[in-house]
Parts: sequence; structure tokens; C-alpha cells
Amino acid sequence: MKKFEEITTQTTPIYKGKIVHLQVDDVTLPNGKSAKREIIKHPGAVAIIAITNEGKLVMVEQYRKALERSIVEIPAGKLESGEEPIHTARRELEEETGYGAHQFKYLQAFATSPGFADEIIHLFVATDLYHIENSAELDEDEFVELLEVSLEEAQAMVADGRIYDAKTAFAVLWLALQQEK
Repeated sequence: MKKFEEITTQTTPIYKGKIVHLQVDDVTLPNGKSAKREIIKHPGAVAIIAITNEGKLVMVEQYRKALERSIVEIPAGKLESGEEPIHTARRELEEETGYGAHQFKYLQAFATSPGFADEIIHLFVATDLYHIENSAELDEDEFVELLEVSLEEAQAMVADGRIYDAKTAFAVLWLALQQEK
């Protein structure tokens, strides 16, 4: 048994959507008592810290309905069924920015909201970027503005709330730590 493990005794599907599924799990707690857990199942995603040859961070600004506002983010996207994260990273970088990269380095994976969702983001660093002439287009429901910003500009965006999501704040922190080396 894993430390503090909760044993699922029953799963009740609530909603099956295009991207996420919601279920309620009945669980037995480590102390033997019962509880319910509302869980969002997600296929996972990638995020890309794309750095231009001039040392700028490639970002996109887009509207996020769940937040009812636009935020600045690193390029990212959902894994398709059976797709390897590196393939998703290459596709999403091209679709969202018009860039390709000669170098992709896998950094790590992390949970986005482990209290209620199983989504894992696979984080890559893309360097030696190049523009793609006829790049893949955004999904029909995506609208983004491309930005290329310095580390200082990105840090200011974290401070003033334009960068508001954890994956992008992590990217800015990672880039700052690389500059200190």
C-alpha cells in the first residue's frame, strides 16, 4: 500500500466531454472511513519554453473563458490519443507560433491540479528556432497573438498578472535560473 493511499471502491461517471471526463469516486481512507472524490480525467498536455536565437521567450496571448480574461502563456496543447509528447510539442509550437525547432529537450512533467484532476503537463525547451513558411494553422476555435519577450519583460508580466498560469510562471522561473548559471 502507498503512503496515505485511498482505495477506490466505486466510480460513478458524471460527464464525458471532448476534452475532460468527470467522475465521482467512493474511496476508503487510510483510517478506514469513507469519502467521495470528484475527479477530472484529462489526456495530458505539453508546454514549450521556446527560446529564439536572440534569447527571447516565445509566448502567446489568448482569451481563457474559465478565467474570463486574456493571459500570456507559453505555447501548449493537449495530447491526442496515442500521441507521444514530443510530437505534440512540435505540432503545438508550429500551430501556435509558426516556429519549428531543431532542438527539443525534455525538462520534466508535473501535475497541474492534483487535488481534483489527473492532468500531467510534459515540459520541453525548444531552441534553434526557425520560421515555417506554410505552418499548420490554429484550431478553428483558437485565437492567439504571438509575443517574443525578454526575461525581464516576462518577469514584469508575472508581477502585473498578465502571466497568470503556473506552467508559464514556472517557465519564467526556469529561464531566470538558467541566466544565473
